[in-house]
Amino acid sequence: MKKQLLFMAFVGLFSTFASAADLYVRNLGAGGAYSSVSAAITAASNGDRIIIQPKSNGSAYVENLTINKSLTFVSETIYNKYFIQGSINITPSAGRAVTFNNLSSGNFTIYNVTVTGATTGGRTTVNLYNCYLNNVDTTPANTTTNMSGSTVLGYVFFSHGRMTGNIVQRMTAYNTSSDTSLATTDVEIIGNAASSLIANQQSSYNFKFYNNFSTGFGIYTTKAGGSNEIINNTVYEPNGGDVAPIYITGNGNPGSGGNIAIMNNAISFVVAQTNACIQTDGIANVTATYNVSTNAFVTEGTITQTNNTGAVNMSFNNSTYTITGGNVNAGNPSVLYTDLDLTRNDAGHYGGSNSWANYWGPDSGAMPQINYLVTPRQILNTSTLNVTGSGFSK
Repeated sequence: MKKQLLFMAFVGLFSTFASAADLYVRNLGAGGAYSSVSAAITAASNGDRIIIQPKSNGSAYVENLTINKSLTFVSETIYNKYFIQGSINITPSAGRAVTFNNLSSGNFTIYNVTVTGATTGGRTTVNLYNCYLNNVDTTPANTTTNMSGSTVLGYVFFSHGRMTGNIVQRMTAYNTSSDTSLATTDVEIIGNAASSLIANQQSSYNFKFYNNFSTGFGIYTTKAGGSNEIINNTVYEPNGGDVAPIYITGNGNPGSGGNIAIMNNAISFVVAQTNACIQTDGIANVTATYNVSTNAFVTEGTITQTNNTGAVNMSFNNSTYTITGGNVNAGNPSVLYTDLDLTRNDAGHYGGSNSWANYWGPDSGAMPQINYLVTPRQILNTSTLNVTGSGFSK
């Protein structure tokens, strides 16, 4: 019986692979290919791959796309992006997965990647890898967005998913209504560079903000009773603002927003309307430990604090995304937070096992890369070794 079931499983697997097809899009339909991406989408079936040839003169396929199938879009020319000048609208559906590799939207702020509504009875997944985009809005309920290695000239608004190794203006986990078909993972924003805020304004999931370089963090909504982390980030705000660089607020009873751990961050900002490094109105139970700041370490609101240090000599560069000085070996000394070289945690975005170096290593010729990897920092002979990872090809 076991052999029979195994055979049936393999038959199902092979039949699924066999049904997928590659559809080509080339300028003027060269070689019998489709001349537009829209035509290829119309002809495609769920699970197909659409291979797009970048135009030799760098010009765009000028068309708006409506994607109502599970499809993968890739470049026919290795390491080169294809240029689509138009809005990309993804129609939601339970189980739908849409993946873009090497998409360029050009420098047009009006052309965005969007999901057009909430998903009913399941989840829609959007994957954006090694893309050059204007704005991303995938906030409707029951949508997961995974984005890695991309540059976004404007904002990224998404309701759930994982963001790793991107350069953006602003990134916000945001929802207008709670998910009804819940994902099994947290919101994760790891190893990104943001010229403005990284923020959380969704209430369905815990959030984990690790090893980012940004001007600050804004927490405007949290999951009731959740457990959230802001760990090993570099916060550099060279312009004065009206709130603290780590700002936590919301509507509700004190403590109803769960817990937020703020640890191993390196902070520097120009004092304007407040001189606080962390500011909270009590919506969540906030703990702050092993953070270092060039400013005096001042907080506003009820915060449980230990081992935070102010007036630390550090230098920041928001062009090269580097930090030097007193952040070295200043983070939590626990083995759980050791750096990649197994020395004590360096506060800031290069510290710990989620180090910036994982996502911004030396250029290896745009070869396939791992964009997420979780390994334990200590292994006991009484425990099971669990390693989780994912990657994509450029």
